[in-house]
Amino acid sequence: MTTTLYGYWRSSAAYRLRIALNLKDVSYEQVAVNLKEGEQAGADWLAIQPQGLVPVLEHEGDRLLQSPAILEWIDETWPDPAFLPRDAAERCRLRGWASIIGCDIHPLQNLRVLKAVAGDLGQGPDGMKAWAQRWMTSGLDALETLVRAAPRTGEYLGGQRPGLADIYLVPQAYNARRWGLDMADWPALAAADAACRALPAFDAAAPERQPDAEN
Repeated sequence: MTTTLYGYWRSSAAYRLRIALNLKDVSYEQVAVNLKEGEQAGADWLAIQPQGLVPVLEHEGDRLLQSPAILEWIDETWPDPAFLPRDAAERCRLRGWASIIGCDIHPLQNLRVLKAVAGDLGQGPDGMKAWAQRWMTSGLDALETLVRAAPRTGEYLGGQRPGLADIYLVPQAYNARRWGLDMADWPALAAADAACRALPAFDAAAPERQPDAEN
């Protein structure tokens, strides 16, 4: 049974899937698609993913696209440990937190958007950085407020063990630091991020530990 993850070391969406597969203790192979060099725009990759995006997960002949859908599939295929609790309201809460990152923050600081801001819109590197920081800050501000107000029973956003919201948080915190933001500005999120990154499943998924990572 072969599972293959096509991704890029700095892709937030691929980072999520590495974490998820590690948490489920699923063995997988990795194939790098170099976004920096434009491999995602080549005919070979577009034949696999017509949007020219990563990640893609292949499993027993099935080719799966889009990290939110793949995360759901992973949790259904390998149900233990579950990414979401049994309580319906709490499941909705954690899905909402994940969606703030996945739907509201991440798309605006995705590599192709940042390249368009810097190049197509003529804002250059400084404008690109300001754009990324603006949308990350507004989203993380809101998420911090929600996390602080919610009843929590553990050090992770998911409670006693990391779950779906944590899988989204850690790659986003990595991006925030990469773009010059200090996670100390969001102490509840920073604490959950640090707790997660201390776990082997998260540590092994870190961008700098991937085979295609650049020095």
